[in-house]
Amino acid sequence: MELARLDSLVPRGWARPAVSVGNFDGVHRGHQVLVEVAVRDARSLGGTAVVLTFDPHPSHVLSPDRAPSALMTVEQKAEVLAGLGVDKLAVLPFTPELSQETPDEFVRLVIEATLGAQLVVVGSGFRFGHRRAGDVETLERLGRERGFRVHAVEPALHEGAPISSTRIREALARGDVEAARILLGRAFFVDGTVVPGEGRGRRLGIPTANLDLVNETLPGGGVYAGRFRGLRADTGEPRPAVVNVGRRPTFGGGRVTVEAHVLDYEGDLYGRPVRLEFLVRLREERRFPGAEALVAQIRQDVARAREVLEKA
Repeated sequence: MELARLDSLVPRGWARPAVSVGNFDGVHRGHQVLVEVAVRDARSLGGTAVVLTFDPHPSHVLSPDRAPSALMTVEQKAEVLAGLGVDKLAVLPFTPELSQETPDEFVRLVIEATLGAQLVVVGSGFRFGHRRAGDVETLERLGRERGFRVHAVEPALHEGAPISSTRIREALARGDVEAARILLGRAFFVDGTVVPGEGRGRRLGIPTANLDLVNETLPGGGVYAGRFRGLRADTGEPRPAVVNVGRRPTFGGGRVTVEAHVLDYEGDLYGRPVRLEFLVRLREERRFPGAEALVAQIRQDVARAREVLEKA
């Protein structure tokens, strides 16, 4: 799949594009419905399945004080979308100038002139243009004028409410990675690089990999059972892990860190790009009276992680 950054609005020349438009943060199950429709429609046209998204998220420009943290990077988004059959991910920089464009201007400049869409797939509640003035009806009118069709898709529901990135962030904030997994349709993951820590885990007999992350969003503080894998071909086999997200209060606290104890693994991980998948929350993070009590609890965490991961 090609990741195309639309830094200049020039015609892309893609064959008969079916374009799905949205933020697609998390590429959750609701997004997946839109993508499946776009891919299916593109194949029926003998054309190109395109996802059009924005970077940064529009809220970072329109209301930065209330902007949510992103669930994934653009590169992670491209990876997941490629697995769904998307041919092109078109990333449009969201700027103050873009936010001022009317619905007509956005369609003329981006949908028509740059992408050459023959079909546009959006959610039924889709809004676009300056002050969100355009809706599906607007898009359908512009499509009739400019020669593309519109396919509006009803939202995917879970427990009677639409699946959304906001619901996923709320689940993660309370540490409910299992609820997040249901909404995402896969485990929530973060990517990063293993960096040197204080070496305390190794001295305690439970070595951990400390991560410098590329992701903005983390699950709430606590201890999790998950999977750890390298992002290179020679380290790609997923391994069970116990992951701590928090401030390490037993040793005085501090900034939030993420560290993983990889089960049944010995070796040097420093400098390696890795991925952590969060599957089950084992417990909250808490302060222990000393290192001995902490080690005893971690050993219980490891045993519990083995148990739950066998069933995951």
